[in-house]
Formats: sequence, C-alpha cells, structure tokens
Amino acid sequence: MASKEYVLDERTTITVYKRRTNRNLRLSVAADGKIRVSIPTWAPYRAGVEFAKRRMEWIELQRKPKVLLTEGQSIGKAHHLRFIASKTHIAPKAVVRNSEIVVQYPVQSSANDSDVQIAAQKASVRALRKESQRLLPQRLEHLAKQHEFTYGNVSIKQMKSRWGSCDQYKNIVLNLYLMQLPWELIDYVLLHELTHTKVLHHGPIFWKAMERVLPDAKQRRKSMLMRQPILDSSLTSSL
Repeated sequence: MASKEYVLDERTTITVYKRRTNRNLRLSVAADGKIRVSIPTWAPYRAGVEFAKRRMEWIELQRKPKVLLTEGQSIGKAHHLRFIASKTHIAPKAVVRNSEIVVQYPVQSSANDSDVQIAAQKASVRALRKESQRLLPQRLEHLAKQHEFTYGNVSIKQMKSRWGSCDQYKNIVLNLYLMQLPWELIDYVLLHELTHTKVLHHGPIFWKAMERVLPDAKQRRKSMLMRQPILDSSLTSSL
C-alpha cells in the first residue's frame, strides 16, 4: 500500500495511504494518536492532505481525554447509570435492570477506577445493543416505506468511526451507538444509508437525492460531523 507522510502543524502529522478498494476519502485517528487518511489510488496525495485540513476540528475532538461514565448518565433512550460501592463485592460487576445499569464495586475502589469503568462500559454496550436491535430495524423499515426505498438485510454492530454503511447489495449495517443520538439525527443516518441503496457514492447526485427525502439534510449533517460513536452523549465523527 503506497503512502506518504505530511506535517500539517507542530502537533499534527498525517499519513496518506492509497488503497485500490477505496472509493472515497476516509479519515481515522488511532488509539495511539496516529492520523491516517485513506484515498483512492487515482486521487492525488494532496487531496488527502486537504481533506485532513478541513477536518481539523474533528481531529481535535479525537485528541480529547476520554470522558468517564458517571452516576445518572443516560445510556440510550431508556437507561441510566448507577454506581454503588459494596462491601460484598471483591470485583466490579455491572448488570442491566429494567431502566438502570447498576455498577457495583468494592468500597475501597472508586467509580473512576479503570476496572469499574470497563464494567460500566461493557454493560452499557449490552443495553445499547439490545435497544438498537429492537428500535432501529423498525424505524428503518418505516422510513423505507415512507420514502419508497428497498433494502436487503439490516444488522447492528458496534463500530468505532462509522454510524452506518450500505453495500452494493443494499445490505445495511447500523452502529448501536446511534441510540446515543437524538431521533432527528438517527433518522438522518437511516435516510443516508437508504439513499445509498440508490446512489452508492457521495457525489452531487447523492446529496440531491438525500435532500429530496430530507430537505434539511445539510443542517443535520453539520451536527453529525461534530459527534462521535461513543457513550458520552455530550460530545459530538463523520460518516
């Protein structure tokens, strides 16, 4: 895979990769902070550099320290977190009970300890997975019927950087972290993927088709560009 490295500023170095399978430009920030731009083989390296420059605000968001899960925090549409110090627990344990995600941990520990946070994260993802599997397919079906789209299979996955995807066979994948978004932005992502069942690329034809089913698509897209697929709903990744 051909690649070149570029320095954007004193804090930012990116690596631009050319991939045969790429149809569009993709930007990602790894856990170690390395910034990677993948571009189609036919695109010039400069296109990847300019793409990264336009996404500097998003890159800065990825550099922020991870936000801790906290008492009372909303998870999805129906759950809240509870942290309980317990004398009977020798290791953190988290369960999903009705509308609560209860995280119990030893009294000598803190809710901010990494093992407690990991337990809370795992339970929260379980709750989001169950909720998204129940709500997202039926909402997708409703919007497809309303706007006369057809699609293949729909599946729910935990994804780090994408809210959804649609392949050439009209199979749609949705990110379980969608449940952290308000419904108007969830609908934006669902209609985005449904529009891909007719137009696979992100060119002008796609955006015109998108605006026919969602006239304020540009405004909602701006909101989506400031959000990330994570549990902290106060932070705001691109599609």
